[in-house]
Amino acid sequence: MAYVITQPCIGTKDASCVDVCPVDCIHPGPGEEGFEESNQLFINPDECIDCGACEPACPVTAIFEESAVPVEWKSFIKLNADHFA
Repeated sequence: MAYVITQPCIGTKDASCVDVCPVDCIHPGPGEEGFEESNQLFINPDECIDCGACEPACPVTAIFEESAVPVEWKSFIKLNADHFA
């Protein structure tokens, strides 16, 4: 089950999660195409290995395991997946 980036990331894009991800599945990272235009970061659910390293690294508590995403942010599960479709 992949991790998901939710609403608190919007406008923040701290990218601490990008630095700790061992499989580079969080995009767009700083310096990548689309970083400036994107309002948040996304986790590729097909590449995420569910290690959980990103969750405690997020300073705004925007990252949740898919099964633990708060009800009000469930739409972000599809939003993360659709970003990589």
